[in-house]
Amino acid sequence: MGFWEFIKEYYIDSIVYKEGYNPVNTITFAIILILAVYLLFRYLTRIGITFDIKFSVSNLSFVVLGSSVRVIEDAAFLKPPVSYLFMTPFIYIIIFLITFPSLLITFKLKGKDYWKYHAGLGATLSLLVLMFLFSSLEVINWWVLPLSLLGALIFTILFKLIASRIGKMNNPTSNLVMLAQMTDGFATFLGIQYLGYWELHVLPRFLIGTFGPWIMVPAKFFLFLAILYLLDTSEEGEDVREFVKFVLIVLGFAPGIRDALRMMFSV
Repeated sequence: MGFWEFIKEYYIDSIVYKEGYNPVNTITFAIILILAVYLLFRYLTRIGITFDIKFSVSNLSFVVLGSSVRVIEDAAFLKPPVSYLFMTPFIYIIIFLITFPSLLITFKLKGKDYWKYHAGLGATLSLLVLMFLFSSLEVINWWVLPLSLLGALIFTILFKLIASRIGKMNNPTSNLVMLAQMTDGFATFLGIQYLGYWELHVLPRFLIGTFGPWIMVPAKFFLFLAILYLLDTSEEGEDVREFVKFVLIVLGFAPGIRDALRMMFSV
């Protein structure tokens, strides 16, 4: 297999034909993500941004923006090749190019109160996109997003009960991580079990093929229970722990909200 054939088979075809992820592009994207997260952490630390629950919450509206814009592509409002730019991994780059300047500008102008204005801009943009979606598409499966969030909330409460016995785990950011990841887990379960959707990612696809869609709920819960325990009891600085949690929040809510929205509109 030549170089071009390799690139086409493992990277391009997965986007053009929506074939889902494969081991090669999964590892590649993971390496790029780790490098990007490291560089972003170093830069934001250097300019004095504090990583706490306000930082994470202020960026949630931009996560909703990314998920909503992704559904515009799912609904075929965009045509190739433009539509390819609104698929993973490019959609993350586009949303970053909107989020990052907002974060820097609001932090420079408003100091410690930046998070209010940063969140406000993201909420405004998200609302505009959601208004477009709800005015352009018919809601078919209205129950998907509420049920995904309800299931996630129940498991987050369970997590909080467990975390209350381990003092360091009982904190708002860890709770938000669990809520985000369980939202993704429940959206995946509901979509595959009841609506005929399929899993794009390699490891979840293997687990679902082996055990069934239900496995995503307990697998997510116990995996992130373990991850959060390791994070919250580690000797790493609080800024490192909080930033890693922020990344986990994004990686949970971004696909979870996108999947729930597209299933609501049946696209």
